[in-house]
Amino acid sequence: MSRMIRIFDTTLRDGEQSPGCSMNLSEKIEVARQLETLGVDIIEAGFAIASPGDAAAISAIAHTIKDSTVCSLARAVEKDIDAAYGAIKDAVDPRIHTFIATSPVHMQYKLKMTPEQVLESVAHHVAYAKKYVSNVEFSAEDATRSDWDFLCRVLETAIKAGATTLNIPDTVGYLVPHEYANLIRYIREHVANVDDVILSCHNHNDLGMGVANSLAGIEAGIGQVECTINGIGERAGNAAMEEIVMALKTRKDYFDADTKIDTTQIYRSSRMIQTITGVPVAPTKPIIGANAFAHESGIHQHGVLNEASTYEIMTPESVGVPKNAIVLGKHSGRHAFEERLKDLGYTLTQEKLDKAFTKFKALADKKKTIKDRDLEALIGVVPVSGPERFTLDSYVINSGNTITSTALIKLSKSGEIFEQVAASDGPINASYKALDMIVGHDIELCDYSLKALTEGEDAQCEAVVKLCIDGAADTVTGRGVSTDIVEASIKAYINGINKFLND
Repeated sequence: MSRMIRIFDTTLRDGEQSPGCSMNLSEKIEVARQLETLGVDIIEAGFAIASPGDAAAISAIAHTIKDSTVCSLARAVEKDIDAAYGAIKDAVDPRIHTFIATSPVHMQYKLKMTPEQVLESVAHHVAYAKKYVSNVEFSAEDATRSDWDFLCRVLETAIKAGATTLNIPDTVGYLVPHEYANLIRYIREHVANVDDVILSCHNHNDLGMGVANSLAGIEAGIGQVECTINGIGERAGNAAMEEIVMALKTRKDYFDADTKIDTTQIYRSSRMIQTITGVPVAPTKPIIGANAFAHESGIHQHGVLNEASTYEIMTPESVGVPKNAIVLGKHSGRHAFEERLKDLGYTLTQEKLDKAFTKFKALADKKKTIKDRDLEALIGVVPVSGPERFTLDSYVINSGNTITSTALIKLSKSGEIFEQVAASDGPINASYKALDMIVGHDIELCDYSLKALTEGEDAQCEAVVKLCIDGAADTVTGRGVSTDIVEASIKAYINGINKFLND
């Protein structure tokens, strides 16, 4: 029987720390629900001590999730551990994940602690967390640049203090696969009672080896893998969950290991993270990139048409990529619309379904044929929760290469119409100036992108903006879709403002 590898997903913690990937409360809950549907064993919901908002989000997730362990990160500090427990205490299966650095460079320059002081901290704080919950994970930060014998002493200390999972992170993505595997084997040979705990890996991708190191760790005896959807995370990101899971699934003959992940939910999960964060994946991204199952070479096309396995080692359906799409248009009814959403993996509340169908009918008046990417875009701009404080009533643009662009924008709020006119060096800049005057907040446009979602003259375009409002530390991501690029841009800006106001 294959060995089961636990999937510890840190999209909501490490992933969200990636610049521009912050999420609001309702988005975090929606992601957590999708991770539960995906079959993730442990959801690291956040870092409770980081902010009251983080603690509130972890608590809300702990109350929502029933089939996965819910975990909060905490430094080896009592107040961190208190905050973590306060956030996850009502979870069906709560876990506290505490950590301290063990490498010479971290101990000397960051912690300013001696090795003996680090050992004392591990013993005290793991035991302190154990008073709250039975499920305690300990991480030796920067383990891969630590002295191996000292690292083994730290891990033994954590086991004696009550840790049930030991994480060996490659915090800066420094090792190559055979080195990481050798470290895990060394730990298994030199740490007393190591077989009584689960060994875990958390490999960053600074040298592009996060997934390879994780798979090497599994070969060497790792029982839990820490990863994120789409590989998002600090710096160059984390090991990508979808790549690890499908490597184990596709090469079961080699690894003789498997996970509980429902792989047909991978594509849906990836699209959700892209939509919420506004961070797309490269077309060549393994498993879920737009080109992952595309074949342009004539030789490849001929082979795939005769026998898919000639150039495909997994099927699109196995990761949830939709196939045999029903063509939708202006005459399509609600039943066909709902069925196609189900085929795409979306399970929506009645309220959200109603809003999505209204947007679908409006789009159907502009587009002859509505494709799956159009539907996914519609779902992405339907609010997860909370009211749409401002909605676009109308806009008029005057622009050209011989005049200054002007924008007349009308917004509706609680039945009242607000109107402003602004001029600038382009139609979108003019529109955003008018919106700023209407909402009355200090808004800085930090990032803006625009792309076509499908081919053809009537294609929808997607605008994504990242806004810094009233000097807040975190940016807000707004999305808008339309067959008109100016309208998509305006809607994206309004979407970001509404998110900020709802938070």
